[in-house]
Amino acid sequence: MKRIAIDAMGGDNMPAAAIDGALKAASEGIEVVLVGKGKLLEEELSKRNASLEIYNADDLIDMKDSAANVRRRKESSVMKAAELVKLDKAAAFVSMGHSGATMAAALLVLGRIKGIERPAILANIPSKSAYWALIDAGANADCKAKYLQQFALMGSVYARAFFNKSNPRVGLLSIGEEEGKGNELIKNSYAILKNTEAINFFGNIEGRDLFNDVVDVVVTDGFTGNIVLKQAEGEAMSLFSWIKDALVNNGPIVKLGAAMVKPALRKVAERLDPSEYGAQPLLGVKGYAFIGHGSSDDRAVYNALKIAKRMVDAKLVEKITEGIAQI
Repeated sequence: MKRIAIDAMGGDNMPAAAIDGALKAASEGIEVVLVGKGKLLEEELSKRNASLEIYNADDLIDMKDSAANVRRRKESSVMKAAELVKLDKAAAFVSMGHSGATMAAALLVLGRIKGIERPAILANIPSKSAYWALIDAGANADCKAKYLQQFALMGSVYARAFFNKSNPRVGLLSIGEEEGKGNELIKNSYAILKNTEAINFFGNIEGRDLFNDVVDVVVTDGFTGNIVLKQAEGEAMSLFSWIKDALVNNGPIVKLGAAMVKPALRKVAERLDPSEYGAQPLLGVKGYAFIGHGSSDDRAVYNALKIAKRMVDAKLVEKITEGIAQI
């Protein structure tokens, strides 16, 4: 079963973004099933003279709801999407809705891989010449050293599968390169990671080196990781805004130069756009679950469905299950 379930109700631009993104993915051979209010989805598809499989879900968990309500909201679209994976009626599920609810649904319905105590969100971050993986990017605010060891292993498996790195370098985010730098969590994690044979531990990495291709995987707790992720996204948007202002508001010669460099800048902007990957995987659960931005558009949905299929084809969950047995 290779089809991907998309929570067509969760998110600011749903169901339109889910439908349009799913239709584009389907046109390229990806099997998609829309999960949500059946009548509404049928009406939207008829407007487009299109058809996709629909799995009805009468309830919706929106952004103002608490993730703690997920257990009682079994008819919600995110729970139904996770249920399809559990029942082997879909290979993966994607949601651009409530991130806490998506994580809760994945844990409740799919469960954890044996040996993984805390699933983690992995984010793909562009660097000087490629991408690197940030884990955890927001699932676990409070961590223990053994959790970071598990994050490191899952990140290494991911980097081998998707960055084609035979022996990916794993860095531990800290305030200094030396072994003794950092808080208690970082010091304890360093001691464990340097003795973990299943990973290629580089050592500590500072924030200033994150975008310089120093390592392939950066390990941290979810609180710090989410700050890094949001800061990187925000700075990228601000930087391009500053460049645009400088090129547009400084006379005709500068404007001429701006026209010449516009194609190159557009390529850089595309790499920095979060919708390029669409959604981030929740690693450590016994199935494929992906969490996207609430503001995602149809392009983000399309890319999320593509990356979900890639991970299913690469058997990432199975490889993590095998890898965790080593530690």
